[in-house]
Amino acid sequence: MKETIDLFCALGRLLSDFGNDAPSCRALEAACAANEWFAPGDVRRAVGALVDEMLQPGKLAAWLARYPALPVAAPRNVLVVMAGNIPLVGFFDLLCTLAAGHRCTVKPSSKDTALMEYVVGLLRGIDPAVPVRFHDDTEAVEAVIATGSDNAVRYFQSRYAGIPALLRGSRQSVAVLSGRETPRQIEGLCDDIWAYSGLGCRNVSLIFAPEGYEAKLHIKQVNSKYRSNYIQQKALLVMQRVPFVDLGGAVLVEQREFPEALSRIAVSRYRSLEEVSEWLALHDGELQCVVSECISHSRRVGFGKSQTPTLFDYPDDRDILDWLSKI
Repeated sequence: MKETIDLFCALGRLLSDFGNDAPSCRALEAACAANEWFAPGDVRRAVGALVDEMLQPGKLAAWLARYPALPVAAPRNVLVVMAGNIPLVGFFDLLCTLAAGHRCTVKPSSKDTALMEYVVGLLRGIDPAVPVRFHDDTEAVEAVIATGSDNAVRYFQSRYAGIPALLRGSRQSVAVLSGRETPRQIEGLCDDIWAYSGLGCRNVSLIFAPEGYEAKLHIKQVNSKYRSNYIQQKALLVMQRVPFVDLGGAVLVEQREFPEALSRIAVSRYRSLEEVSEWLALHDGELQCVVSECISHSRRVGFGKSQTPTLFDYPDDRDILDWLSKI
């Protein structure tokens, strides 16, 4: 595992200076040009989160120490089909595949190709023999990790039937408030809601709050396309005579289900945490993470931490390295 740790620590050192040299600036500009939802600050934030949480020697060593059977004795060609809603959102699957000792074939989203090409280029510069290539339909794949919409998952199930597949569909995240949150925690919750303009499955879109408690939310900086969505949703709610709270860039609506529109934030009042626990258990297959400090959950994170996942925060609570060790 030392070679793996050295490789990704070297990558972390190179990425720590992202945006301060000509090649990374070109990658940043190309990424934002290809995806109107990407802003330079969001790209830098995503890269910084990877460097801090996934590319540090101590964190990599502690993570990989849990898997003494790795790397695998018989490497497979693993295709990683990536989403593109957040900058470099598919990087963790690439990291896991290489850390497990497999060959990685990358199929990036058309909305996030520039950044992934830049990162793969850095890896090849560190080690020209690193077993990662981009998908071109010429090489047979032996396993697949794919992330997309629920419709995309149905396609993946048909397209890759007969080989090991770890498939992820749509998920959303919730926050559970006690009513005793500090201003700093509420500030963190606002980031959990509006980081990356709310586009991630780890962004909070449904808030459970005790009856009588009103959290003082204030909208963070979001993309202009998000604000256009807000204007449409606000007009629609007025026409439908649905009560809402106008946050000046998003709308807060009372309901106990995930909102369909990006700029709608749902809030549900509860009388006891037991009823919230029951709801979470019933809807576990729809959840990515739970932001709270007053309720237990296997994917619970603290306020302001939903969009800075660690090496141990496996999507959908599926241990990717364990899966890769058994294919």
